[in-house]
Amino acid sequence: MRERILVVEDEEKLARFLELELQHEGYEVEKRLDGRRALETALAEDFDLILLDVMLPGLNGMEVLRRLRQEKTTPVILLTARDSVMDKVAGLDAGAVDYVTKPFAIEELLARIRVSIKLRRPAAAAAPAASSEGVWTWGSLVLDENRRRVTYAGETVSLTNREFLMLKTLLANKDLVLSRDTLLEKVCGYDYMGETNIVDVYIRHIRAKIDDVYGIKMLQTVRGVGYVIRSE
Repeated sequence: MRERILVVEDEEKLARFLELELQHEGYEVEKRLDGRRALETALAEDFDLILLDVMLPGLNGMEVLRRLRQEKTTPVILLTARDSVMDKVAGLDAGAVDYVTKPFAIEELLARIRVSIKLRRPAAAAAPAASSEGVWTWGSLVLDENRRRVTYAGETVSLTNREFLMLKTLLANKDLVLSRDTLLEKVCGYDYMGETNIVDVYIRHIRAKIDDVYGIKMLQTVRGVGYVIRSE
């Protein structure tokens, strides 16, 4: 069965170009030109991936993504002319799997699409095999992977999905200094092609929610190398 992709882009020429390129690559393609119709389609039908422009009429792409994530986990690659780190972090935290800045080379976009679809398959296959382990601690902090929950002294700590994965990776590798590249690979995927300074943004967010709130120094920076959580 051919993989299905929903293209959401209000520039008709670009939408048509993407449709033709994706069809040439063997994908089945639907396209929508506004946010509201795109959200209706994405919720009503099943797609292997959604290419979602951020600036859309009716309902902007970020709002489409937020509403979609309330019901579905379909991989979403954001397309946008805005390329600041904070814009990218906002998109990833909202549930996007990747972020492509316009103008882009179609070869790069196709590569990112292949990676995003490939990464989804093993995750879906492994989901039923829930582990009885998956709990990491540091002092009064407890991260429960199976429940997707973090607490400190019994108080729930609200983390985004990427922040959760970053913290889990560091806790699972206590006393090992992890480079930004390693953390980026673990959190965003081996083939992620974005900037490594996104790691620093996530670390700052985690510190603001845990270290700063509870007056601890759990996350340590190793200058010129990366980050580490040392045994308490």
